Amino acid sequence: MGSTRSASLSQKTGNKLHRKSLYVKQKRDREKEKRETRFRRKKEEDKDPELRRERVARNQPATIDKKRVWDDVDDDGLGASVDMEQLLKRRRLQQEEEEEKLALQAAGGNESEEDDVDEDSMLGSDDEEESDEEAAAKARAKQVMRDDSVAPSTTSTNLDLTPESLVAKFPSLFSEDGPAEPQVLVTTNLNSTLHDEARLLCTLFPHSTYIPRSAHKYSHKYSVREICKFAGNRGFSTVMVLREDQKKPIGLDVVHLPSGPTFHFSISNWVEGKKLPGHGNPTNHYPELLLNNFKTPLGVLTARLFQSLWPKTPELQGRQVVTLHNQRDYIFLRRHRYIFRDKRATEKSVVGADGKELKGVESIRAGLQELGPRATLKLRRIDKGIGRAGSEGEDAVQWEWKAKMEKKRTRFNL
Repeated sequence: MGSTRSASLSQKTGNKLHRKSLYVKQKRDREKEKRETRFRRKKEEDKDPELRRERVARNQPATIDKKRVWDDVDDDGLGASVDMEQLLKRRRLQQEEEEEKLALQAAGGNESEEDDVDEDSMLGSDDEEESDEEAAAKARAKQVMRDDSVAPSTTSTNLDLTPESLVAKFPSLFSEDGPAEPQVLVTTNLNSTLHDEARLLCTLFPHSTYIPRSAHKYSHKYSVREICKFAGNRGFSTVMVLREDQKKPIGLDVVHLPSGPTFHFSISNWVEGKKLPGHGNPTNHYPELLLNNFKTPLGVLTARLFQSLWPKTPELQGRQVVTLHNQRDYIFLRRHRYIFRDKRATEKSVVGADGKELKGVESIRAGLQELGPRATLKLRRIDKGIGRAGSEGEDAVQWEWKAKMEKKRTRFNL
């Protein structure tokens, strides 16, 4: 190809048609060489499948998500970008090492005392053998706990990794005594026109009620704090305020009753279900909830808030799933209905998180139908109480998004 290219360059002429023919010939030669290389590589990989596996592993795209960096700190605060799973694992290992050191020191002290009392005594030899066996069993158990899983982890969020500092700071949000069926009150800004959008949110959250707000000159203009007090006295667990601009939803404020915290989200890419191609109609069944890729303390706190908005026991006969997928600090909200069907001849096999085919589902596939609505959320602020006016003290604003946080494109907050 190099000789052809040099020859074409040496024969370059001022004639436009001649230049065009030379370019077409050069392009044809390049495509021919690429095709021959591809066929030759295919023959070699058919003989040795290991070559293909190495090539696929080597050609993985370097996305921003794969380049994600974490803060090298032992901190579980809301401002720290740390992987909670790795942080808690590191803390557990340090605690086990300290316990082993203390046990060895205690064992050394006991041995020195026994040597001083009587070196020739053979009493208690059976107990020593049993203690040695117990120590070996504990060491094996700890080694099993330390070993990583062979299969890579999925993107699902593990809320068991919640640090104790978050539980102490937001006891009402992490309390297990919450209602099994949350009651949600949905409202809007004063004199809002988003009545249809608010009613659409009510179909997304079971046991939700929409109450419009008015700013009529003869009416009382209720504040968010007054609305939250009203809702708390009537058994509601959450208040949502849908904010609008130019007759479009731009934000969502979620207040956890009775005393906060308050989460402020911005909304973009709002699409109603009826505008989606091939959409379905939702039913009144409790949906299943999928929370993906919430890894940091701030992400775990946000995932816990979303978990408190839906009933804990889904109705599987409805086959509805609500997905909240976090990617680069943007939370994608989707709702689907799934159905199990037979595998088509042209479809590939289902693989697990480790890249291997799953056994037992060779002839089964899952079809999806989006129900809507579709939206993209981004967390902007967390207030300790009910809104900024209802929060007092130096820690009134627990966390707030700032533009400087996105200077480093490989560091994320959720």
